[in-house]
Amino acid sequence: MGTHGKHRTHLVWDWNGTLLDDITAVVAATNAAFVEVGVAPVTLEQYREMYCVPIPRFYERLMGRLPTEAEWERMDGVFHRHYTEQRHGCGLTQGAAELLAQWQLTGRSQSLLSMYGHEHLVPVVRGYGIERHFVRVDGRTGPSGGSKAQHMERHFAALDGISPQYTVVIGDAVDDAVAAAHVGAKAVLFTGGSHSRTSLEAAGVPVVDTLAEAAALAQQLSE
Repeated sequence: MGTHGKHRTHLVWDWNGTLLDDITAVVAATNAAFVEVGVAPVTLEQYREMYCVPIPRFYERLMGRLPTEAEWERMDGVFHRHYTEQRHGCGLTQGAAELLAQWQLTGRSQSLLSMYGHEHLVPVVRGYGIERHFVRVDGRTGPSGGSKAQHMERHFAALDGISPQYTVVIGDAVDDAVAAAHVGAKAVLFTGGSHSRTSLEAAGVPVVDTLAEAAALAQQLSE
């Protein structure tokens, strides 16, 4: 390409709540975890209003106290068991498959970075038939519950030669914007997942209601 060549925008997609339309499964699994510690279930609106990472902090907002280590492990286990059962009924977000194919056809690159465990993520993405559109698919390694920033660093180290400067992260959580800023990339946040529009707007990056808008905006942002 050379330094004067036109830089092509690279996209880093988030998975849960962004490409995968699974927020109802997530809320149901969260409520199953709350039953474990005697906490009342939450609605989708309450979930979106209160959601934050690290997840124990989110639970603290709803429980009025931090879960103990034993409670957290139990809740995390119940959450993942219920989520796995519910996920089978989830489809890709409207227009996602076409968008990924289109982006690839224009010769631009894209990758996927998720906080979903790596060994579970890869077969799931493959199952939706979209794995071929990504130059790399990375899930979380190590314990669950943390921030994406460190994972984003590792993701770029592995994305040999792709510069964060010409990258836009598309996700549904404030943490996606934090992780993007951590490596020097831009971010666009999508309202179809874990956060309300109000809490997303607090991140200070563009907020959109469809993935098509997110991709179109990403292209403008990095030109």
